[in-house]
Amino acid sequence: MTSALAHHLLTQAYQNGWANHRLLKACARLSQAEFEAVRCSFFPSIKATLNHTLTVDWFYLEALERELRGDVPDPDCYRFFAVEQPFADAASLWAAQAEADRRLIAYCRALHEADDDAALQRPVRIERPGRTQRDTRLRLLSHLFEHQLHHRGQVHAMLADSSVKPPQLDEFFCAGEAHLRAADFAELGWTEALIWGADTAS
Repeated sequence: MTSALAHHLLTQAYQNGWANHRLLKACARLSQAEFEAVRCSFFPSIKATLNHTLTVDWFYLEALERELRGDVPDPDCYRFFAVEQPFADAASLWAAQAEADRRLIAYCRALHEADDDAALQRPVRIERPGRTQRDTRLRLLSHLFEHQLHHRGQVHAMLADSSVKPPQLDEFFCAGEAHLRAADFAELGWTEALIWGADTAS
């Protein structure tokens, strides 16, 4: 019997990649000045927020992938934050985020194919300054998805104050809304069956 929880995590990873694709496609239409403009949010610009989201993705993905391979924890995992904003423009940031999203999907697919809910409780170690963080795979993945949602919402709100209309980001899970994401799926090379298997009925 296929693990429903592991499959849900995989669909969350796909949703994360889809939402980033749709959001960053919109951000790529901004002028450089709008991309960098100071705005009212936790991070002071769309550029700063998207760069932060990506570097945090790198940080947690490295830890998750190392644990999956059985490697020892990385003592220098904070290197991902050495440059606060590694990407200056939306196009290059979009490409880097897409690669991180592919890594997250691959990780969640490996957990799904293992078909073992108990494996989701395996601890992942991250060496932080002065302490070791220990959380399960399930908790870290849940945190990573929540972190993405949190900051995508901020970028979405900042886009509303720009020349580019914020894209709809809540059309991923319902079977009856497949037509609303079909163009994005074609761009990404995905199908409904790839993500949902036989459960594709509208």
